[in-house]
Amino acid sequence: MTQKARQLTAEVISIGDEMTSGARLDTNAQWLSRRLGELGIAVTFHSTVGDTLAHNVDIFQLACNRADILVSTGGLGPTRDDLTREALATLVDQPLEMDPSAMEHIEQMFSRRKRDMPARNRVQAMFPRGSKQIFNPQGTAPGIDMIIPRADATQARIFALPGVPAEMKGMFDESVASRILETKGTGTEIKQHVMKFFGTGESDMENRLGSMIARDREPRVGITVSTATISLRITATGANQDDCQSQIDETRREIMERVPQFYFGEGDRYEQHDAINEVLIARDQSLMVVEYGPAAPLGDWFAKLGDTPAFKGGLSLANPMQLQTMFGGNTEQETLKLLQAKCELDWILVVDHYPQLDHEAHLPQPASEISLLVISPEGDCLIRKETLGGHPDVLQPRIAKAAMAWLRQVLADRV
Repeated sequence: MTQKARQLTAEVISIGDEMTSGARLDTNAQWLSRRLGELGIAVTFHSTVGDTLAHNVDIFQLACNRADILVSTGGLGPTRDDLTREALATLVDQPLEMDPSAMEHIEQMFSRRKRDMPARNRVQAMFPRGSKQIFNPQGTAPGIDMIIPRADATQARIFALPGVPAEMKGMFDESVASRILETKGTGTEIKQHVMKFFGTGESDMENRLGSMIARDREPRVGITVSTATISLRITATGANQDDCQSQIDETRREIMERVPQFYFGEGDRYEQHDAINEVLIARDQSLMVVEYGPAAPLGDWFAKLGDTPAFKGGLSLANPMQLQTMFGGNTEQETLKLLQAKCELDWILVVDHYPQLDHEAHLPQPASEISLLVISPEGDCLIRKETLGGHPDVLQPRIAKAAMAWLRQVLADRV
């Protein structure tokens, strides 16, 4: 373990009338707080401010006096109520100036979309004098990076990001995280590594990891959960990249000693269907998915893999009787084997079936028994019963992910 770098404090500022009115849920602040914590930054304040210039200037001034790092979201659009850049210019008493590279990027974005750029969008390429651009590869709102001197000869650093979550997250991970480490002094590097898990809950994972997720541990191990998939983000700081990698390797080894049974891969965007695709390609085998009921997430996820020889397509049907009508067979299993032969498949993965959801109730769905079937290349029918319930927004993806976990287990057992 390396000596811990000086801990910085941070404030997250959410900007927009839609936030102060309650019309929109502020998920950006939650995500940023977790990511800043994973970087070893203590988030001491959250602030929310509407679209009023004077109020924006006030909140930035207050935050600069009490936190080292300020990360704001919102207010960088082209409309007249997008006031972040103007507020920051007022804060430092500097004019807004055009950044040619930002302007070129915005024009190219409109050109690729085959749309004329409104004149108002030029304002998005304006930056307070002395600030830096934070590149936004996904949209027309570049971020702003500013250093603000304080009366005690220290300084605060502001990172103003757009409010669109996908753009904000990408810009933070690709640009802002590494810049934050600059304030810890020269010779400090940062490196992150993400491990993916499925098959347990967040609380159970925390219990199994124990002291590994302590906030004062170096390197940090942060937990995030998305539709039942757990990501462990290891964030190491060190004298150089090799030092960071050494810390990550040791931490990864310790994690695998504690929770190997739930692990399936590495990387922010890596999912179970990626892992299955890799195994099937290596074995020169193919897969089709069959999903009964009012959902078909497996077919959607595997289709996003693109042109892969491992995935032969998916069927989304109301019930097994529809499949029997299409392919014959006296039973569901017999019909699946006929499908396997007709389509020259190695594997079939079946979810029988997704429950109908009541989204209006906003309550967890009652648990019900789901059958997951795998037809092997030898024609064996392997069945697993899962009793699953949960929030309507999560339940169907959780069932699909449980099906993939079952298939991964079968594939591992049949090397």
